[in-house]
Amino acid sequence: MKTLNGYIERQLENPEFAAAWREGEGEYQAMRALVLARIESGLSQRELSDRAGVPQKTISLIETADTNTTVRTLSKLAQGMGKVLRISFEDRRQGENGMLEA
Repeated sequence: MKTLNGYIERQLENPEFAAAWREGEGEYQAMRALVLARIESGLSQRELSDRAGVPQKTISLIETADTNTTVRTLSKLAQGMGKVLRISFEDRRQGENGMLEA
């Protein structure tokens, strides 16, 4: 049986795919961080929307990586969860499975 990681590893050998993968990584990391933080805070999208003053539709779009968001919006969402937004730039490294990791 083929695995998703194995498929992605093979696709990353294609320079065009690898470039597109890297280009979308920031949005993916923002989406993942928001979902995890919201769940950790015990909030629904609607509750976070009310607390942060950000439309629930915007939260949904961010969480499905269907939009580009701003740092300002992410900061409002962080405040709505009682958190602080931190952004960092880290060197890329390759994990044991050949996947690029932050």
